[in-house]
Amino acid sequence: MSTGIVLFARPGADNAVDDIVDQARRAHQLGTRHVWVAQQFDHDAISLSGLIGAAVPGLGVGTSVVPFNPRHPLTVASQAQTAQAAAHGNFSLGLGLGAHEPERIAYGTAWPNTIARLREYLTILRSIFHSGGVDFHGEEFTAAPAWPATLAGGTPVPVYVAAMGPKALAATGELADGALPYLAGPRTIAEFIEPTIARAAADAGRTRPRIIAFVPAQVTSDGDAARDAANEQLAFYATIPSYQKVIAREGVENLAELAAIGDEETVLRSLRRYLDAGATDVVLSPLNRDRPDETLWELAASL
Repeated sequence: MSTGIVLFARPGADNAVDDIVDQARRAHQLGTRHVWVAQQFDHDAISLSGLIGAAVPGLGVGTSVVPFNPRHPLTVASQAQTAQAAAHGNFSLGLGLGAHEPERIAYGTAWPNTIARLREYLTILRSIFHSGGVDFHGEEFTAAPAWPATLAGGTPVPVYVAAMGPKALAATGELADGALPYLAGPRTIAEFIEPTIARAAADAGRTRPRIIAFVPAQVTSDGDAARDAANEQLAFYATIPSYQKVIAREGVENLAELAAIGDEETVLRSLRRYLDAGATDVVLSPLNRDRPDETLWELAASL
């Protein structure tokens, strides 16, 4: 089991890329074994992961997550292989299914048939990463390049999906290396995510996929203030149907109750609940992003 952390550039940094690479180097010095970066509109997470992997040898690095819309799988495959070669085998590709309304606002369009697109996307990536080429003609994507699609040193690339619903988890179990659930509490993992993805993988003749649980976290002596801030920060997710189902399944009033907040021992107890529920890995996503939290990094290194 590897405990990771999510890195965010410090507000006001002169160069966000330099700042995140410096953070990754320091986190690795403190014993952190894996870092993750999120995709935003102002930077490319796959490119940034490659830069981190090249600058900090031996540190695992991954994306959490790159929405597959509007990116074609051939484009993502080439980016991922470049990052993998730069990281010398320590890169992991985390994909997200996206959300229709934010995509419509940002791009002026939305992409229906999400699960069909996910299945075709994963099929194309698996073919490139594990078979060395692809000749795919589907309903959603065509991927039949006339030139080689693999890069020396760039494969294999582990692929994880931020899957929460039953159809997405089934596709992930059949075609990906694991799931990256965020804000899915211990009950959701134990009673829904783990059995759903494990059954899909078994039916496909595959080994049990990894479940890498991303947990909002903050080490603090003022738990009440931190939970109030977490409620505000996580409110957006409570408007999304898949997260509403998590709230109902967990029996909590709000998503902030699923965060690991408190002193170090309290945070550790919260993380162990996720592991006991069936998560193979946990990743700490800092709630306070005003400055890097080295205490959180050391905590990740201690697990």
